Amino acid sequence: MAYQTINVTPVTPNIGGLVSDIDLTKPLDPATVQELHDALMDRQVLFFRDQELTHETQKALGEHFGRLHVSVGGDGTNSKQLNDHPEVRALHFDKDSTAISGNETWHTDQSCMETPPMGTILYIHTVPPDGGGDTMFASMYAAYDALSDNMKRYLEGVTALHDGAGAFARTATNNLPITEQPVIAKHPVTGRRLLFINPIFTTRICGVSKDESDAILGYLFHHCEHPNFQVRFNWSPHSIAFWDNRCTHHRALWDYYPHTRSGYRIQIEGTDRVIPG
Repeated sequence: MAYQTINVTPVTPNIGGLVSDIDLTKPLDPATVQELHDALMDRQVLFFRDQELTHETQKALGEHFGRLHVSVGGDGTNSKQLNDHPEVRALHFDKDSTAISGNETWHTDQSCMETPPMGTILYIHTVPPDGGGDTMFASMYAAYDALSDNMKRYLEGVTALHDGAGAFARTATNNLPITEQPVIAKHPVTGRRLLFINPIFTTRICGVSKDESDAILGYLFHHCEHPNFQVRFNWSPHSIAFWDNRCTHHRALWDYYPHTRSGYRIQIEGTDRVIPG
């Protein structure tokens, strides 16, 4: 796609775009916001470098795309909601951390909600000195497209349970929903079909035996991990990843202990229930 106010360089054929010629610390005009939205719809996750955000400028960026969401979870030690900015969650891992919770497993954020978050903006200001701590993203458009025609037919109209207890039972400050979601979904903006399942939240295919459910979900989870669907972002200080939560999986790598990786995350509320594909 051609843009007038920004430059977007694709990172892989299926997912990821590196955005340049933009300063996210300053107010954005409507034309730039629209092009960022268009780029996000096209590339599914956008990356930015050398953007030294404050809580105010990070929230202002997110508010261009919708209301900010207050997360249902966090482990209370490495992931903390800020008292003076409840929409902002500090993510800090260092020599005293033991793990990065469920972030090490492929997932879609809070797919257990009736209306999951539309997107996430993660700002990392401190990175390990020798690399590490990358975040990986996978396109669920590409995952769906790569299914066999027979599997697509099998999954047509199938739903699955998404349960919040697996990720947030110990730490949630809100009620934990269990929601039935379509396995094949349609993106509310692009209209493209995608797979809407993930290993953290999706616990059961509805209407079939447990053995059949386990077999189908096991296959789909493995299928979604194919490297052809992925992009891997190597963080540098003051970098940003902005991803469309409705059509991607992501996972963080915990390969930098005992060094420090630290930043802040905001999420944007969804406006549409998951649409059957």
